Amino acid sequence: MCGFLGFISEVNYESLLVDSLDTIKHRGPDKQLALVQQSESYYVGLGHNRLSIIDLSDEASQPFTSACGNYNVVFNGEIYNYKELRIELLAIGLEFTTDSDTEVLLNAWIAWGLEALPKFIGMFSFVMFDKAAKKLVLVRDAFGIKPFFYTSPQDKSIFFGSDMRGLLKIRNTSFEPNLQRAYDYLVHGDYDSNESTFVEGVKHIVPGHYLEFNLTTGNMTEPKNWWQPDLSYTSTLSFNEAKDKLRTLFLDSVKLHLRSDVPLGIALSGGVDSSAVVCAVRHLEPDIPIHTFSYIASDNRISEEIWVDLINKDVKAIEHKVIADSAEMQRDLDNMLLMQGEPFGSTSIYAQYRVFKLAKESGITVTLDGQGADELLAGYNGYPGRRLLSILETGNFIKANSFLRNWATFPGRNYTTAWKNLAGLKLPDWLYNRAQKTASRDIYLSGLKLDYLANRGVNLEIARATLCDDNKGKRVREALADAIKSKGLPSLLRHGDRNSMAFSIESRVPFLTLPMAEFLLSLPEDYLISNKGVTKHIFREAMRGIVPDSHLDRKDKIGFETPESEWLLGMSEAIEAWINDTPDIPFINKGEFLREFEEVVAGKRKFDIRVWRWVNYLRWYTLMEMETIDKTHSY
Repeated sequence: MCGFLGFISEVNYESLLVDSLDTIKHRGPDKQLALVQQSESYYVGLGHNRLSIIDLSDEASQPFTSACGNYNVVFNGEIYNYKELRIELLAIGLEFTTDSDTEVLLNAWIAWGLEALPKFIGMFSFVMFDKAAKKLVLVRDAFGIKPFFYTSPQDKSIFFGSDMRGLLKIRNTSFEPNLQRAYDYLVHGDYDSNESTFVEGVKHIVPGHYLEFNLTTGNMTEPKNWWQPDLSYTSTLSFNEAKDKLRTLFLDSVKLHLRSDVPLGIALSGGVDSSAVVCAVRHLEPDIPIHTFSYIASDNRISEEIWVDLINKDVKAIEHKVIADSAEMQRDLDNMLLMQGEPFGSTSIYAQYRVFKLAKESGITVTLDGQGADELLAGYNGYPGRRLLSILETGNFIKANSFLRNWATFPGRNYTTAWKNLAGLKLPDWLYNRAQKTASRDIYLSGLKLDYLANRGVNLEIARATLCDDNKGKRVREALADAIKSKGLPSLLRHGDRNSMAFSIESRVPFLTLPMAEFLLSLPEDYLISNKGVTKHIFREAMRGIVPDSHLDRKDKIGFETPESEWLLGMSEAIEAWINDTPDIPFINKGEFLREFEEVVAGKRKFDIRVWRWVNYLRWYTLMEMETIDKTHSY
């Protein structure tokens, strides 16, 4: 696990590259190296900060050069099945000088090129420099577990890297906000759902994509897809056959994710997903010590401590718990925003930040996490509108009504909500937009200068999920595929990556492998959400005998909740000072937002989640301005 930065330019930015690597040292404190070479009229700079996990020797450091000398790679991530791939590669004549997964990735690329990517069980973003072909290939893993930022070609230069702040430093230009991303975030809470970042001129390589830069022509391709969810096939396995296969896939994945040459722990929230990871580790390794790390809400109404305790007792874990409060979040928010690099969705991300901080203080370098299960197994509230639509598209109204009545018996659900969700899918665009604008009318929008945004091309309409004719009868699977690639999982993975790496910890997500994803996305929808309304139905049954029935049969889902309004109101004086200290932003009337925030504090206006987004965005903007203003250099 690491971080990298680099450039392709007719100007040699070597000294700026070395300086910028210090900005991302938290991603890899064990070794820092930079390599600059010339090809055609371009300088190619590759810089790397290493967090040593597999093969701790210096020989495994990066940038890594192939035995033939023709390839260089910088790589952020882990290939968990590197031992198995190494055997295959040795058999076809590839040579190895280290025991690292980096060299396996490099040799796999030499042997198979792009066809190597689906073979990897792991997480990765990497840059491969092929000197003979005079090209660089920039690649991101299927789920976007590891970050990859890059700039659009400008003045025959592009810059790339694992970290927004590091990239802004090496890019060496002033900071400009992306107006569309700011609007989508402040109004709708949408971010990390496409190639756009919060910074103008900086993009993500979206999950499952790669792009190439040709050093001979100076051309860079548009991002190309190397993996995407395929919904065309529906499994014919019986429920029991599928359940057994899922159990095997999950246990095999957890076993691979335990490979590490450094201490390892598990993030435990108390829900089904993280509990399954903990219990699977104990099932596979009956005798090893298991360290768990948990955030415990101080409010008993949203606390999962009882469920955390049951799992810790069941597996005889060494437990570590943290409780956070408003004063601590106020203390840590600036650093957390700098580590995230961009605004984020809610204060629950701070709770996660504290869990990784606790793990670091406890001597842990690698953690396992249950992230991704909801998006593969139809968790959360079970996508009722989508499931209802799937059933109706098969012509079975009686079954649809029966499903909804069963679904609505669970805590936090009701029959009417499901029909509203269905209406949201089927309403024409004009009526949908009118309904949404009516529902969210004027809440904290007075602080946005909408005319300014509209005049600069910002789309003020609400983006909707599309319904493909080919996916009739499988609308839940369609939603899961969208959540994996755009709206949902990418933002959650971003939070986890930045929060863990802030403390030089590698966070692993064993639910997110291609074999698991492709299998789960092929299953009939009633395997995922039972006709009784049970979410993650097949996974719960697959884990019988491994996870306690008390957890598998839970009907409530609290999630990773924090007392958001209490925390923000508890730091109201600091927030008001932050708003006043914010630089002038052309599209924001900060005075209007300050007035509305003061009304919230005084109890004259209802608290809304968008309060946090405004605070988060304004503080982030201030920090970015402070980092970039008057800090450009001449090279």
